[in-house]
Amino acid sequence: MEKEKEKEKKDLVEELEQYLAKNNLIQVKNFLNQFQVVDIAEIVENLAQVEQQFQVISLLVNEKIALVLNEMDTELAIKLLSFFDLKRATKILEEMPADEATDFLGQLSDNEQARYLQMLGKEDRAEVRELLTYPEDTAGGIMTTEYVVVNENITVVKAIDILRETAPDAETIYYVFVVNALNHLVGVISLRELIIASTEAIIKDIMKKNVVSVPVDMDQEEVAQIVTKYNFLAIPVIEHDNSLLGIVTVDDVIDVIHEEATEDMYRLAGALGEEDEDDSFLRRIVASLRTRLPWLFVTMVGGLLSGQVLSSFSEQLNAVVALAFFIPLLTGMGGNVGTQSSTITVRGIATNQIKDDQVCKVVVREAIVGLMIGAILGFIVGSVASWWLKKPMLGVVVGLAMMGNMITASTMGTLVPIAFKKIGIDPAVASAPFISTVVDITGLLIYSTLATLLIKSLI
Repeated sequence: MEKEKEKEKKDLVEELEQYLAKNNLIQVKNFLNQFQVVDIAEIVENLAQVEQQFQVISLLVNEKIALVLNEMDTELAIKLLSFFDLKRATKILEEMPADEATDFLGQLSDNEQARYLQMLGKEDRAEVRELLTYPEDTAGGIMTTEYVVVNENITVVKAIDILRETAPDAETIYYVFVVNALNHLVGVISLRELIIASTEAIIKDIMKKNVVSVPVDMDQEEVAQIVTKYNFLAIPVIEHDNSLLGIVTVDDVIDVIHEEATEDMYRLAGALGEEDEDDSFLRRIVASLRTRLPWLFVTMVGGLLSGQVLSSFSEQLNAVVALAFFIPLLTGMGGNVGTQSSTITVRGIATNQIKDDQVCKVVVREAIVGLMIGAILGFIVGSVASWWLKKPMLGVVVGLAMMGNMITASTMGTLVPIAFKKIGIDPAVASAPFISTVVDITGLLIYSTLATLLIKSLI
């Protein structure tokens, strides 16, 4: 199925390139009219040359260009926007919601920002300037100021009139937010409730007063968690005095979830994300070293400690060489189970599924999972060792070591990320190398201790 989609996309790109080669712009327009905005963005992104990409999107009306650019990779979209003359580029920005235009301008230098802002209309310029003042990873940084708001003391019929006037520019009309004379958020009413209410009813008498909102400086990840928890289409953003500043819509929340998940995956691998990239090649290298080296140093020290454990285990290894055959298996399996548990835990922390009162439950659950995995794998490995080397007691040692290692790995894989989160260290960055090191050491200690206790039975 995936291959068929890729082939279809490739065929569409080739078809478009043929029209461009013949300079048949009418056919290009007809071709583009067949597709949704997101499909146009995908096709354009796959054109080989940026000049072709610009030629294609420039044939669209400004409103559609704005929609297409919003669906494209930000870096490419900014580059294509820069190909337009300043006047048309400004018109395109004006067609974007204020928050999307702010995201574009936020990627530009101060001088370029000033050029575009100067060309924007007075109202748009004020909105964008206000949004640019908020950090990009906060509620203020991702909110939009284009929404429907009414006063609490007006009638339903008046509110519907306001809705008709503001709806064309609003990002969403499904929620109508209610404020008092001081612009303090006091309620919310859904579009459905507004339509079915009596036309003479007063808004404050029919609105919901218990409004879930977020402060303007709340981290975007927390905002996403709240919207996800309540299944909202939008959530209001307030100043600390409860004055309404804007709303965060569900499409922005989806972007945040994708961005944060990508960031966590990069960190879990000990790498920098796209948002950490720097224009300077040297700075990029230095930043990568600064991110990775500390925890790789922990791994290196752990490896030296593992070597020390093996050194103290040398007498048993010399007496029963077959013990060494299973060391890679034990450390490798322990590392895998530890990583699995830590990945689940880090994800649970990131999505706020693991709360403070659930820590013990989560740790016990993972320990039981480790026990069951260890019992199954320990029995299999122990049986294979007994049959292979004709030493039943060796199989017992290997099987018990495997079970102990699995319990330790799954428990550590759960405890370490939670502990790091408590002391303010990002568990996505630190957990994997720390866990693999600890699990290797404890696994070897368990193995060596069992072998020492049962050495006479092994010889």
